[in-house]
Amino acid sequence: MHAFVITEFGGPECLEMQVLPDPAPQSGHVLIAVKAFGLNRAELYFRSGAWGDVARVSGIECVGTVIADPQGDHAEGDKVIALMGGMGRTINGSYAQLVSVPSTNVVAINSKLSWAQLAAIPESYATAWACLNDNLSVAKGQTLLIRGATSALGRAAMNIAVRAGVKVIGTTRRDEGFGVIKNAGATPVLEKTDLSESLLSEFGPVDAVLDIVGNQTIVDSLASTRSGGKVCLVGFLGGGAPIVDFNPLTQMPSGVQFSFFASAFVFGTPDFPLAKIPFQELVDDVEKGLYDARPAKEFAFDELPEAHRLMEDNRANGKLVVRV
Repeated sequence: MHAFVITEFGGPECLEMQVLPDPAPQSGHVLIAVKAFGLNRAELYFRSGAWGDVARVSGIECVGTVIADPQGDHAEGDKVIALMGGMGRTINGSYAQLVSVPSTNVVAINSKLSWAQLAAIPESYATAWACLNDNLSVAKGQTLLIRGATSALGRAAMNIAVRAGVKVIGTTRRDEGFGVIKNAGATPVLEKTDLSESLLSEFGPVDAVLDIVGNQTIVDSLASTRSGGKVCLVGFLGGGAPIVDFNPLTQMPSGVQFSFFASAFVFGTPDFPLAKIPFQELVDDVEKGLYDARPAKEFAFDELPEAHRLMEDNRANGKLVVRV
């Protein structure tokens, strides 16, 4: 099979297409013919070496068809979604024509969407759904602040929250992002590290915050939230540098609940089986046009390094998808 391999830690040029042996069917895994996969920022950290030793073949999600399932849960040719389960970290991932994924991290799906359209859904929508429903428990009529709203995850969260009747405020660093947020049915504001002061003045304290920007903004997100509200840190669009001099006594508002969601270490575990995520319902809603989950841009398989450059330069403007 052909696969993109991390030849050494570094930039996109370190991704090289090579011919590798086909993975063999193995107990506890599903062997999948990869048709398309979405890109994720975690894969930038894998490639750069920021997260230590990782698998030679990156990629944490894909869509495709079943080649073999020794457990018998899926028939040959079944259309499936696969995500996490160590893909790209401890086992070879989806940057390949074939991938072997733990059966706990594979879900059968029925869909008429193109492979590229389907590939834009799994990780972003699963993570958004989990954060909104579990970590934040947002409800109709509440106000939710999404920091990094024009990212792939942010767009998925806006779609789900707005459809659920939640009032959404979305942040963006670029003027063109205002239109994206308005079109999603949310209220746009300009992202800045000291957003809380102007936010509180204009909207008052929010009920919940989904912070995708990360450590640069999380303290300010806590300051934007009402007592009894919730804040979930789920991304690091602003980089992974640690929070400087965080003092809970003075910077952690009383009564605000703060949590972190790490999809790569959660999905498919006994505490969070993939059956918990309503994948079929999400895909059906995309097919009905209720969610705009179209890829921001599609790439051919041999264009993967170019896609990584676009993502690394923060020019993705949504979900990037690679067709295999």
